[in-house]
Amino acid sequence: MLHAGTGRIVARADPVIGRGHAERLMPLVEQVLGEAGVGWEAVGRVGVGIGPGSFTGIRVALAAAHGLSLSLECPLVGVSSLEALAEPHGTGETPVLAVQDAKRGEVYAALFAPGGAILEGPAALAPAALVDFVDPVSPSRLLLVGSGASIAAGVLGGHDVRIVSEDGAPDIAAVARLAAAATPGGEVRALYLRGADARPSSAPSLVASVETSP
Repeated sequence: MLHAGTGRIVARADPVIGRGHAERLMPLVEQVLGEAGVGWEAVGRVGVGIGPGSFTGIRVALAAAHGLSLSLECPLVGVSSLEALAEPHGTGETPVLAVQDAKRGEVYAALFAPGGAILEGPAALAPAALVDFVDPVSPSRLLLVGSGASIAAGVLGGHDVRIVSEDGAPDIAAVARLAAAATPGGEVRALYLRGADARPSSAPSLVASVETSP
């Protein structure tokens, strides 16, 4: 949970959920509200991770987020997992390539300029295709993040690359910051990039922005 006035994370929960997304998500939200010392009326915006990632986790998180947004009459903002992976590392002068291992011989990838503007993607592609993916829009130096960072490093031999994170899921704080900074509008939909791939994963990303003082 992020305080809209200060930009500070006031409460959070980061459990790894193998099964039972639907049953555990709302109790986790209530737990976070309790830790923040606020009620539902304090929620002024809902942010949700839209993928790419686990079909089941994304579907459950989106359903819960849409329900909260409607019942609380507050805006809903979707955040790409690739953008959230890149966000903590986008403050320097080097582009960030976020790469997730999508299995089945593919990766999910998106390339971001310093500051966070998207340069290319998001896309699902074979690892070997990453060279053509980054070359038209990026200098030779790149920061690599995500569970597919080492895969990308193996095929981008002609580039000066540095792996800065191999996390499989973004930090929920990055999702919250991006959701708070975004301009709400338009339909919030899942970003699957390829056919549904239902499998257990870490907890779905669902965050709220608080309008009151902590």
